[in-house]
Amino acid sequence: MTTFKSPLELYKILPQTNCRQCGLPSCLAFAAEVLKGGKRLDSCPHLSPNILDIHQSDRNSPTVLEQELNDSMDILQAQVADLDFQEAAKRSGGLVHNGKLLINCLGNKFEINDRGKVSSLCHTNPWFTVPLLNYVLKGKGTPPSGEWVSFRELPGGSEWNPLYRQRCEKPLKQLADKHPELFADLIDIFSGRQPQHHFDADIGVQLLPYPKLPLLICYWQPEEDLVSKLQIFYDITAGDNLPTEFVYRLGAGLVRMLEKISQRHTL
Repeated sequence: MTTFKSPLELYKILPQTNCRQCGLPSCLAFAAEVLKGGKRLDSCPHLSPNILDIHQSDRNSPTVLEQELNDSMDILQAQVADLDFQEAAKRSGGLVHNGKLLINCLGNKFEINDRGKVSSLCHTNPWFTVPLLNYVLKGKGTPPSGEWVSFRELPGGSEWNPLYRQRCEKPLKQLADKHPELFADLIDIFSGRQPQHHFDADIGVQLLPYPKLPLLICYWQPEEDLVSKLQIFYDITAGDNLPTEFVYRLGAGLVRMLEKISQRHTL
């Protein structure tokens, strides 16, 4: 890891656009916060993986956003304690069994008990379970319409789109480039399916992270002078069933799950 002597020294490797997507008013303020330990370098959505590899160590340690997710878990679990499970099951597309709310996520059964604890045989993380609790607590239960839109077209999506591109679509494209069999495994492992219409993409896979929140992954293979491309689409009703901020966190959680699987197994 590079040891920066001052915020100005760190500032030199930043984009210097003052985009505020890190939550701070300027790149210089971000640099100062990184040196104080309040932010991690990878909280900037515009730094390339190569820059991060050079200047930041221990990238597996919790980021500020991950810590915020962990902190929010207690609040959400307290809210679940007051939840009417029967009503929530009707809205979310789940069912109640033995006093637990059961939700089918990505073809796997997730259980939520009356204390808000989420359990599953599937590998999970706060990026996935915090959106799930928000889906159960705040979702309106709007049925999917079948009309697909990009993330930035969701309510408030343009604000979160730079982070979404950096932490969802970009790393997922890198996985797809490296593991051509990724999409077949998405179908096998997460009960995905190949839709008939997928924006003229070479490969398309539809997944169902939560019962009323489908997503569509489209991948265009590289050819001649064109690089590969990947984009994730959501049903236009996604914002009714999950706040857009947590649609972003759900996408990041899914990518992290796939990265973990790729590290342990050959995709």
